[in-house]
Amino acid sequence: MSKKKKKQTEIKERTPLPEEAEETTAAQADEQPAGETKESPAAGEELSPEALQTALEESKAQAAEYLDGWQRARAEFANYKKRIEREREQMQQNLAGEILKRYLPVVDDLELALKNRPQQGEGASWAEGIELIYRKMLSILEAQGVTPMQAEGQMFDPNLHEAVTRIQSDQHESDQIVEVVQQGYLIGDQVLRPARVVIAE
Repeated sequence: MSKKKKKQTEIKERTPLPEEAEETTAAQADEQPAGETKESPAAGEELSPEALQTALEESKAQAAEYLDGWQRARAEFANYKKRIEREREQMQQNLAGEILKRYLPVVDDLELALKNRPQQGEGASWAEGIELIYRKMLSILEAQGVTPMQAEGQMFDPNLHEAVTRIQSDQHESDQIVEVVQQGYLIGDQVLRPARVVIAE
């Protein structure tokens, strides 16, 4: 083969066909990362004063909403603590009342003994000792919040009094307490034991 023909053959081997050139261009295009452009991204536009004012108002409204929610939660928690404290105090008072109620019959016996106390002789000295014990018992009860009711002469109240009987009385109004048969007691503002009373018709 002559040198001229050999050179033409090499040129043909090096020159790609039109179809091959198109495939090469497409492959190179596929290898280029998506979204890349030669142009740089445009800078963001600045917000207008009206838009800034709107955003500020929205932020203030959201902050006020958060503050209101926090204040509500704080108030609810404070009320919860107060309610728990009241319930605890009520439970303690009820428990103390059940214990103290057991001593009331002893006080009743001391009162009955003092009503029939002898005025002279050796019995009078014993009566003074009984009265001293009676006063000490009342002091102990009072220290625990127990106080006797003032029922005689008051109008009958079923929440405070227990009617034993009714009698005719020209000196009392209807349902007015004529006599206290058994002393009633309060513990705090609650009834520890209702007073047993005689009321007028």
